[in-house]
Amino acid sequence: MSFSSLGLSAPLLKAIQDQGYTQPTPIQKQSIPVILSGKDVLAGAQTGTGKTAGFTLPLLQMLGEEKKSGHYIRALILTPTRELAAQVGDSVATYGKYLPFRSSVIFGGVSINPQIKQLQAGLDIVIATPGRLLDHVSQKTIDLSKVEFLILDEADRMLDMGFINDIKKVLAILPKKRQNLLFSATFSDEIKRLADSLLNSPALIEVAKRNATSGNIKQTIHPVDRDRKKELLTHLIKEGDWKQVLVFTRTKHGANKLMAQLEKDGITAAAIHGNKSQNARTKALADFKNGEVRVLVATDIAARGIDIDQLPHVVNFELPNIAEDYVHRIGRTGRAGNGGEAISLVCVDEHEYLKGIEKLIKQEIPKHTIKEFTPDPFIKAEPIQQRSNQRNNHARPKTAAQRPSNQRRGR
Repeated sequence: MSFSSLGLSAPLLKAIQDQGYTQPTPIQKQSIPVILSGKDVLAGAQTGTGKTAGFTLPLLQMLGEEKKSGHYIRALILTPTRELAAQVGDSVATYGKYLPFRSSVIFGGVSINPQIKQLQAGLDIVIATPGRLLDHVSQKTIDLSKVEFLILDEADRMLDMGFINDIKKVLAILPKKRQNLLFSATFSDEIKRLADSLLNSPALIEVAKRNATSGNIKQTIHPVDRDRKKELLTHLIKEGDWKQVLVFTRTKHGANKLMAQLEKDGITAAAIHGNKSQNARTKALADFKNGEVRVLVATDIAARGIDIDQLPHVVNFELPNIAEDYVHRIGRTGRAGNGGEAISLVCVDEHEYLKGIEKLIKQEIPKHTIKEFTPDPFIKAEPIQQRSNQRNNHARPKTAAQRPSNQRRGR
């Protein structure tokens, strides 16, 4: 099947051709015709499946079919983080470059005034994080009264970050008559409840088993003592001559410490997390993509939206305490049909986390002990300090006012 057989217009097909794509991915094959039919959609798709183009292309097609005079917001795309908002914004700009639509990305961490000027000039499509969008709503600098399309991208992560009340506030001010698309990598009970309240007789689209990992990714566990993880990571990077490695830590402080140690070991590195300014995060990601730094150390929330087609290596320096995050993390490699390698450095403290991950993905991850890093069998497990935004019913703030400002602003 080719893109031309999906009913897309000539300007869109030209933009697709410019990107060198000839065949739609499975999620694109399924979602584009359904969205073009006007139905609401509940789609389950992992990162790296082409889902962004799966909703961007039909959205642009439908906006073009019913031309309106003037510019006002007809489509609203909500994302959980700035990086993902920027990625979706790039997709809209890339595929819509031969169309007359105006779009903009709105998120926190940067001045609100340039965003206000863009909104005053008139926009057709807005891609936003919930916190900054509600800032504009409260300041009456945005008009959502004519929105025809609402897209929630990575809805599971938005709920994980405590944005449910913000989403409800946005839904309350949108027109009742609109087409709704909800994309999520996982389908929790909370996602199902949101879908029930938001979607009208939706078409269900799933291109992979829920919580499944890509078959293109080679997964390996390296057992190691907690105090030798940094040494092992440096060993792996140097011995394997890895040129581009995305490394996950549980905390911002841990990301900074690891970056400093890698630099000390002669490996160029940068860190990306919620305490970094938007400019610092953008520069770190750009330096990583263009090869100026070999290692990007990231926390889970900051890593959403990192989109690199041929990223060869992902390392879990620390296993996530939420099993689903393992799927999200390693999904950064093995994208767009390419192979990838996901390595986890696991100490005795993390054995329960590992059991939870293997239960979720329904497979045992191969273990390989590197001889010179064989763990000491006499070391006892110690409790792991959880990050402050651990997602459970007791720890997660319920309202925007209760959340730290960096979460409310889509950081």
